[in-house]
Amino acid sequence: MTQTYRVDPAAKNVLGGELAACSNQPLTGFFRNGCCETSAEDVGMHTVCAVMTAEFLAFSARVGNDLSTPQPDFHFPGLKPGDRWCLCAPRWKQALDAGVAPPVVLEATHEETLAITPLGILKDYAVDA
Repeated sequence: MTQTYRVDPAAKNVLGGELAACSNQPLTGFFRNGCCETSAEDVGMHTVCAVMTAEFLAFSARVGNDLSTPQPDFHFPGLKPGDRWCLCAPRWKQALDAGVAPPVVLEATHEETLAITPLGILKDYAVDA
């Protein structure tokens, strides 16, 4: 039996509101529930709902995390530009520092992200949900 994870009703986004879903196609999130929720088990802090760009995907592959190549054994379809994905907050910050940070969906980005990146910077990269 597969356990079904539900969005934590107490989870907040970076704007202080209810955490919105990031993506169900492809299914994202540390818990693969479509949301950028986090917990103590999520050491990577998969809290940033980002919209993939070709530049970011190429950067991510260069730094050792190829998100474009499908991994059927892990039910991972591979990402393409335009897909939404829950990125690790430190990886998003690394991409920011390299000048290739992808756009962010603030309503679907977990408030824990603010420990890594200030809201003002996230707003500079915001796109509408």
